[in-house]
Parts: sequence; C-alpha cells; structure tokens
Amino acid sequence: ILQEEATCPVCLEYFTEPVTLDCGHNFCRACIAQCWEGSDTAASCPQCRETVQQRNLRPNRQLANVIEIAKQLSLQAAKGTGEDGVCGKHQEALKLFCEEDQTPICVICRESRAHRTHTVVPIQEAAQEHKDSGVHPYVPDQPLPYFIQKQTQTERQKIVSEFQQLRQFLEEQERLLLAQLEKLDEEIVRIQNENVSKLSEQISHLSELISELEGKCQKPASEFLQDCGAGIWACHCWGPGYHSAQGSSLCGMSWRGRSWCLSLVPRGQISIALHMGTSCPSEHRGQGVNLP
Repeated sequence: ILQEEATCPVCLEYFTEPVTLDCGHNFCRACIAQCWEGSDTAASCPQCRETVQQRNLRPNRQLANVIEIAKQLSLQAAKGTGEDGVCGKHQEALKLFCEEDQTPICVICRESRAHRTHTVVPIQEAAQEHKDSGVHPYVPDQPLPYFIQKQTQTERQKIVSEFQQLRQFLEEQERLLLAQLEKLDEEIVRIQNENVSKLSEQISHLSELISELEGKCQKPASEFLQDCGAGIWACHCWGPGYHSAQGSSLCGMSWRGRSWCLSLVPRGQISIALHMGTSCPSEHRGQGVNLP
C-alpha cells in the first residue's frame, strides 16, 4: 500500500517533486506539466477530470518525505530477502529482465512507459536461458549490460575502420604529391641541363673565335688588315643566339674593331686601298689610306 501511495499515476514511478492539485490528487511536477502542455481546453486533473487552476500547484513536502521512507524500506527489504540487486532509480529489487533492452528491471520499471510494451521475464529464468544458449545477459555482478558491451564493440570496430580508410586516403595523397614533386625536380634538372649545354656551345664558339683572332694577330700587318676587311668582326661571326640585343651591340664593334686593328700597324709602313665591301660607309673604291 505504501508503494502504491508513493507512485505517480501518470509515470507509474516514485514521485519526483510531487505537487497537489485543487482536487487533492498528487502528481510529479514534470508529469502534470506534460499532460497540460499544448491543451486548448481548461486544465483538468488526469485522474478525476475535475477542472483545476494550472497555477495552483502546491508542493507536497510530506509526500516527498514518505517517498524517501518507502525507498529506504524497499532497499532494506531487498537486502533482507537476499535479492541479487536493487533498481537504482526506484530502490526496488531487480526481479525482472527486459528482453528488448537486455537489462534487469524492477516491478515499477515494468509498468513505466519505457518498458510497458516490452517483453519481460523473471530475471532467474532469463539468466538460465542465456546460460544454456552460451550468451550471458547482464546480472548485477557484471559491470555493464550485454547490449551496451555489444554496442561499444560495434562502435569500436566502426571507429577503427574509419581511421583505416582515412590513413589509406592520406597515404595515397602523399604518394601523389611526392610523385608530382619528383616530376617537377626532373623538369628543373632537364631545363638546367639544356641551359648548361647551350652555354657550353656558346662558350666553345667564343673560344674558337678568340683563338682565331689571336692567330690572325700573329700574321703580317697587310694580311691581318685584309682579314679585318673580310668582316671578321661582323656580328654573324658570333654564332646562333646572338642576333638579339647582344648581337646588335656587337655589330657596332665592326668599325671600332677595324680601327683597333689599324692601331696595331706601325705608322708609315703600309698604304691600304679599302673597297666598298668593307664595313665603313665613308670608304670608296680605289681610295688609298696612308698610315701616318
């Protein structure tokens, strides 16, 4: 009887913050608020249907004290009868086993909304059945319900699988990026080799030209000046790749080069006739040049 008086008629569990309506019936504060939520009609008692004032909810402290006493008595009774465990919510003996949730429950839990539609069997019967099948359900001496252990194992496998996929993706991206960098390095080396090869060819050509000029400087003055008139200082002598700004600047060396050639000849020793084919535009055929 004490247990019935301490149970809310809405949730069928021990009262939580019990309040009393004008009609005298008691409910959990949260339960009565949920019953009246969204109702367009006047508030009424869920038990006797009498119209009441919503704001007139009186806390029932005496009932709250009775509930605490009922919980203590239920706990002592369970310990005295040697029950395997006590419901942490209702302080009742765990005598039943919920097949859907795979967890032991008390008789109050059985009538609650959470388990009202579930299949429930006596806990000893469920334990024996699971022992025979090789699957052990949760009993009070086990740390976690079986279904929770199964769920955590599934989540663990899922996390491991997702991180394995992430590692594979990152490794693949790493390989692709490293391959791109390797191709870029090869391209840079190729371009450098081409530039070095071109520069080597130009240096070789210039070295040959310098050697040729040095050789011509060792010739007699008349032969040396004839070679100067043959256009040895022309820009085309510098080979491919010099027909740009460098080539145009070197073309201007033709006449200056010839003047330098003339300066090497001793004064008053030779008279030279410069022809139209030479580089100086002021020279005429048959015009003699006497060196002072």
